[in-house]
Amino acid sequence: MGKRLLWSLVLSSALTATWVQAAEKTAIQVMHQGDPGFVAAYGKVAERFEAANPDVDVQFIYAPHDAYNEKFSAAVMAKQLPDVMELDAPFLANYVWSGYLQPIKPLIDKDLLDDMTESNIAQGTYPIDKDLYAIGLTDSSVVLYGNKKYLEAIGARIPKSVDDAWTWEEFETYLEKLSKLDGVKWPIDTFRGYGIKTEWITYAYGPILQSAGCDLIDRKAWKSGGTLDSDACADALAMMQKWVKNGWVVPQSAGTNQFFAEGNPAALALGGHWVYAEAAATMKDNIVVLPLPKFGAKGASPDGTWIWAITKTSAHPDIAGKFISFLLKDKEFRSFVASQSGYPGLKSFAAESPLYAPGGPMAIAFEQASKTAVARPPHPAYPTITSAFMQAVDEVFNGGDPKEALTSAANKIDQDIEDNDGYPPFGEEQ
Repeated sequence: MGKRLLWSLVLSSALTATWVQAAEKTAIQVMHQGDPGFVAAYGKVAERFEAANPDVDVQFIYAPHDAYNEKFSAAVMAKQLPDVMELDAPFLANYVWSGYLQPIKPLIDKDLLDDMTESNIAQGTYPIDKDLYAIGLTDSSVVLYGNKKYLEAIGARIPKSVDDAWTWEEFETYLEKLSKLDGVKWPIDTFRGYGIKTEWITYAYGPILQSAGCDLIDRKAWKSGGTLDSDACADALAMMQKWVKNGWVVPQSAGTNQFFAEGNPAALALGGHWVYAEAAATMKDNIVVLPLPKFGAKGASPDGTWIWAITKTSAHPDIAGKFISFLLKDKEFRSFVASQSGYPGLKSFAAESPLYAPGGPMAIAFEQASKTAVARPPHPAYPTITSAFMQAVDEVFNGGDPKEALTSAANKIDQDIEDNDGYPPFGEEQ
């Protein structure tokens, strides 16, 4: 009886202590996406952060990549925004304009802010007030991967820098030659297998239009009509439609790995930087990394990736900023990201990444960041811009008329902007 009472008192004391300890902890919620490897890495970072800050409890909210914006919208409707959120960079303007995010400069360690590359600053900056709302360890780009054996067989020129990129004429000449080469089933994989539910089409194909001399929207007047449906854009999309009609492009039904699949059925790949690690593992020295071709007077390449922001409703923005700073400096996390061929968004991370250093196999990809990178339109109407453009490209790849498809897309974009009274102060003189 006495012992039961003693154990009861001990247990009661322990529970009370545990309750007090839990009550003393400050919880921050972190909403994120990512594949299983990154999800596990975030969890380990949180463990190390909590060990260094025992009064903080980091709680994760996972949202699938393809349904991230829908889950975030549900959180908005429920008025249950997290403290920290990962977001896809081109959607930043929409989130800031909608009042969801707060400037983060006062909340992030200054040495990290000073360490950001120009394109990292650009992807996290809101164009109206020029303030920084998000930061990332990484950025991104798309390059042209080539099968060295096939390119040597057709006598293709191998560019050594972004300034030496293939012209439109060279690119199509090589596609035609590759289409007749033994062993090549498709001259190029443009990763149509990603489908139209991700950002891939706007992210990867938009720069082809920009290189050809047009854009998805006029970035001063913020009108799409007259720009997206211009002859330059229609001609560029007609060019891509010809690649598909000629059977030069890996079809969507073939999946997303035909460049480095067994037998190497695709000779080239218009692929993201993340493709390199997997392709190099199987192709070894038979892979070459080339800059994106010039389809007009200038080169263009994409940038922007998933970056970290703090919501305006966060009750603990100082802890949220402390967690983001911890994440971006964490050595184990940086080592993991480097192993995934993470594209540097911090100068110190570039120095730690031999892939992207001068002379490294992906050096051309990092060269694009300072010479040809063009951000997706930083406008609150971006969700409509990307949706309309992706639908137009899909329609054209399936046989639709490029001019008609782009005109329809431009009309949808301009109608959305008109329906929102221009998303002021966008469209007004600053």
